Amino acid sequence: MADILRKISTDKAPGAIGPYSQAIAVGNMLYTSGQVPIIPETGAVIEGDILVQTTLVCENIGAILAAAGIDFENVIKTTCFLTDMADFAAFNSVYEKFFVEKPARSCVAVRQLPRDVLCEIEVIALLPDVN
Repeated sequence: MADILRKISTDKAPGAIGPYSQAIAVGNMLYTSGQVPIIPETGAVIEGDILVQTTLVCENIGAILAAAGIDFENVIKTTCFLTDMADFAAFNSVYEKFFVEKPARSCVAVRQLPRDVLCEIEVIALLPDVN
């Protein structure tokens, strides 16, 4: 199994804060781990509201997509987690600037996220044909 899984990682996005990879490619599919608003250079959570945190999460996702040789246009599904649905409209105002192709999406409220951040996003993306 290990020979068909490719780990994708970049120092332009936060390193994993647990036993997982930033992303895994299998065939022509890319699966990212959930990204939170951590500053890659320092490992600190960015201070700020949902707008600031969502922007950094999307930038971190962009860095992982770039490391895989793709961009936001290749994203086919996102799963989004918010600690407060009152932030939904503000979250969307940032999200729509990055995910302009409007991939399929789930968005749920959760009680708490790692490091007490306000949002987390994971994506599934299509990679160029590997053959």
